[in-house]
Amino acid sequence: MERGRRTVLAAAVTVVCAVTLLGAPGTAFASALPDPAPTPSSSPSSPSATLPPDEDLEAVRVKLDELYHDAAVATDAYNSAKEKTRKQSAEIAELNRDITEKQRKLDELKERAGAAARAQYRMGGLPPEAQLMFGGDPQVFLDGAGRVLQGERATKALIEETARIQQDLKQYAEDAADHLRKLEATRKAKATAKKRIEQRIKEAERLEATLEKRQRERLAELERQAADQAQTAWLDTGILEEIEGKASEAGRKAVEFATAQLGKPYEWGAQGPKSYDCSGLTSQAWAAAGRPVPRTSQEQWKRLRHVDIRGMRPGDLIIYNGDASHVAMYVGDGTIVHAPRPGRTVTLAGAGSMPILGVVRPDQG
Repeated sequence: MERGRRTVLAAAVTVVCAVTLLGAPGTAFASALPDPAPTPSSSPSSPSATLPPDEDLEAVRVKLDELYHDAAVATDAYNSAKEKTRKQSAEIAELNRDITEKQRKLDELKERAGAAARAQYRMGGLPPEAQLMFGGDPQVFLDGAGRVLQGERATKALIEETARIQQDLKQYAEDAADHLRKLEATRKAKATAKKRIEQRIKEAERLEATLEKRQRERLAELERQAADQAQTAWLDTGILEEIEGKASEAGRKAVEFATAQLGKPYEWGAQGPKSYDCSGLTSQAWAAAGRPVPRTSQEQWKRLRHVDIRGMRPGDLIIYNGDASHVAMYVGDGTIVHAPRPGRTVTLAGAGSMPILGVVRPDQG
């Protein structure tokens, strides 16, 4: 019995000691316990992690707009330089063909001049008076003199034509050299624009890559809100009630082509058929309608007929931003189709969702 009480007492002491140790400050038993589940705030990718304030994401949105706008300006410069190099190369090829033809003509004239010189040599190179004295027959002399006169006139014309062709060749050579210098300068401008596009797009991609998925989604929402606000403000002016223009036949064809490209990716410098940049889409749409237009948005703004926005009709091109760096096609009901920017696809949007510079019409009818 005594032994049993000692056993119970020993067990009690052991329990008391254990409780005392567990309650002692500074004593840790983490290694003997399972790891606690992480709290939501301990994981940066947790759904409840705090997003940056909206104004910070708004600053990111503005910065992205600036980068993509700069890329759009550089894209217009690239496309313009590309068109110039194509035209300049064609002009140089035409000059080379002219030079080849003129050289062939010059060689022919030299051969004729050599033949005339050889003929004169065979006649002894005697003056007309000596030929009359030694020949004795006046008629033969007169015939010969006539031929000599004709020959002199032909020789004079030959010399004049040779000099003219030599001058043409010299001018063509100078023109070709000038065209080559311009072509080289244009190629450098094209390379510079290409480098700037790639730099700006990489900067934008790096900036977007710093955001979490939820932040990117919030950023996209901010972009939609900004576009919706701009569109609403535009519609609130009552402008849509004044726009009643009907599409021309060519305009309908252009709209059909452009809207058939919906969902295709934006790619700077592209003109289809798999991808487009903004002016690549509009220029190809109007080419499909049988009315070719300039390649770039800035040239479309410069060279196409301007129309009042109240007289706008489907198929017309809306030019955006003060530097004419973006273009879209109006499709009616206050809506445009356009290729927005890298990372986006050809899509429909509100015509007033971006700052409008003006409207141009490719077909004059």
